[in-house]
Amino acid sequence: MIQEPSASRGFDVSEFKARTANAQELMDRFALSAMLFSTEAEIRYFSGFHTPFWQSPTRPWFLLMPLHGKPIAVIPGIGAACMATTWIEDIRVWPAPQPEDDGISLLTEALNEVVGADGKVGTPMGHETHIRMPAADFDRLRSRVGVDRFVDATDIVRTLRVVKSEAEIKKIAHSCSTASDSFEALPSFVQMGETERQAFAKMRIDLLKRGADDVPYLVGGSGPGGVAGVIEPPTNRILGSGDIIMLDTGAVFDGYFCDFDRNYALGHASDEIRQAYDVVYAATEAGMAAAVPGATTSDLYFAMADLMSANGAREGDVGRLGHGLGMQLTEWPSLTPFDKTVLEVGMVITIEPAMSFGDGRTMVHEENIVIREHGAELLTRRAPAELPVIK
Repeated sequence: MIQEPSASRGFDVSEFKARTANAQELMDRFALSAMLFSTEAEIRYFSGFHTPFWQSPTRPWFLLMPLHGKPIAVIPGIGAACMATTWIEDIRVWPAPQPEDDGISLLTEALNEVVGADGKVGTPMGHETHIRMPAADFDRLRSRVGVDRFVDATDIVRTLRVVKSEAEIKKIAHSCSTASDSFEALPSFVQMGETERQAFAKMRIDLLKRGADDVPYLVGGSGPGGVAGVIEPPTNRILGSGDIIMLDTGAVFDGYFCDFDRNYALGHASDEIRQAYDVVYAATEAGMAAAVPGATTSDLYFAMADLMSANGAREGDVGRLGHGLGMQLTEWPSLTPFDKTVLEVGMVITIEPAMSFGDGRTMVHEENIVIREHGAELLTRRAPAELPVIK
């Protein structure tokens, strides 16, 4: 039976007005006349345009943020009715797909209208961003508007999106609660003798029955005494006694992700695997204790990495020990030695220590938290302190 959500769907128009006002304040500070967005997350963030149609790569979509006034949508005609349900009023369309001019003339006209003869156009160009249109079309657009008038607006978008509103946090918390329910129920529906693929399918079905809108990310694996990797899809490997199974899910509610994993032993667990579980569990505790306003993401990284190293963990190759979370499975910032992002109240991040041990095996713990004035507040329900065993 699908559970009633604890968070509401959609946002009040005041949410989009506030996001737009905050963006325009930063645009004014950086002397931008407009910002151009072409990816799903940014367009949805500023407009509320929410559709699974982004799965189709055929058509480009654009949202133009002027320095003053409401955003302007320049989109394929197929999306006009859906965009009209949002707070956006200025919706300009063309009959896409039209490869010889797939919205470029329409977009050029709108940009020139907004930026004038010499205004600057910001668009995200940095790490963890991309421009969702053919490269040749982007070159054509810049040649028409002025190549030197396009500048990188990654820092503006990053500044806006890393701190979540309470309405956003409630959606993430609901997704985390749904997945926590499923993880706690998992020992009742996963058993030895079935395949990884069957076990993962059962969890996906369980998440959907509990009210998840989608489960686009469900990875992990199993193995005798541990798992070898952390991002693989399930296989037809048969689960047996002595195996460890790890499942990592990014379930979605109203466009907002959770992202965390749980580990289980099947039949029994060796002292070595229990010790690895204990070390990474303790590292998670250390990471959450360090997650206070004013600390940096590198502080969290070293709190976890140093504890694992002191307890015999080998250096892993995952590159980071956590990341931001929200409209995308992974967002800024990264918990690395080099990322010095200062934690602010309202940031939602994952705490994800991973260690290598034994003969190429990996143990990962992950929790989702929001930064509050007092420190970390769990959005997930905490993993068991001892490795759970499925008999």
